[in-house]
Amino acid sequence: MLFSIIIPVYNRPDEVHELLESLSVQDFNQSFEIVIVEDGSTISCKTIVDLYTDKLDISYFFKENSGPGDSRNFGMRNAKGNYYLIFDSDCIIPSHYLTTVYQSLHLDFTDCFGGPDKALDSFSSIQKAINFSMTSFLTTGGIRGGSEKINQFQPRSFNMGLSKKAFEASGGFGTIHPGEDPDLTIRLWKLGFKTKLISEAFVYHKRRIDWNKFYTQVNKFGKARPILNSWHPEYAKPSYLFPTLFIIGLDCAIVLLIFGIYSPILLYVIYFMLLFIFSIFSNKSVKIASLSIVATVIQFYGYGLGFLKSFIAIQVLKKDPKKQFPELFFKLK
Repeated sequence: MLFSIIIPVYNRPDEVHELLESLSVQDFNQSFEIVIVEDGSTISCKTIVDLYTDKLDISYFFKENSGPGDSRNFGMRNAKGNYYLIFDSDCIIPSHYLTTVYQSLHLDFTDCFGGPDKALDSFSSIQKAINFSMTSFLTTGGIRGGSEKINQFQPRSFNMGLSKKAFEASGGFGTIHPGEDPDLTIRLWKLGFKTKLISEAFVYHKRRIDWNKFYTQVNKFGKARPILNSWHPEYAKPSYLFPTLFIIGLDCAIVLLIFGIYSPILLYVIYFMLLFIFSIFSNKSVKIASLSIVATVIQFYGYGLGFLKSFIAIQVLKKDPKKQFPELFFKLK
């Protein structure tokens, strides 16, 4: 295998600096290349890339903005390798990552894999809280790589591997965003390809976002899911409804307090106490544990409301997804 690392970038030169630095100290003893795809940025990372041309085999491309999915496809079409490793620009890669993936694929080759994400000690408290909310079994059920008890793992494109054969057969990522990664995974399954989780192949995912941006992000995730369910109904799961049911139940529990009915809200208090305890155990910080509750509420409300709005529009009223939610679709140039 020859690895080609594909990195789409949009106005993130500082992130690219940290990412390339982490790739320059890999303990991997095989050759690999890096393909940087500047997706119509107004703040170029070219000067940062130039700092690493003596250390790494890097190709740099600039193209008009067409979204991360199309940029990844562009990078894979221009790559020399036969196995693509796809990262977001806000990731930092542990030194053992390439060796871990190489060994795993040699023992049990799979045309597509995904890995989990973790937080570095240097991350801000909000970043750590968001990381906990996005990865904890108590919030997402392990679907982002925190659990190996998943029969068919859906890799996320911030940390994903894809063979050249699978890319050419599937055509790569679609134009929806977010949601392009589960869409690709399901299409690969339908083509007969397999996916797997490599739990040791984690990355440090910075997620440089504030609370407002986090809400916008998860709200889009919620809107995308009913669209994916309409495209691939055989892979829809009842668990995707959980955030929506959670926020409806929480709102009802708050209303019932007015009438002196306390038992429903007590269930939510117990749940948030468990989150608090698990976050303290994970992050060793009362502050981060408190922020983890904030992150979870934002995550559930953002996703849950987005899911509900999209479910009604797409699966009940049968609206055209691209016309109803144009913000979720990139137009190819």
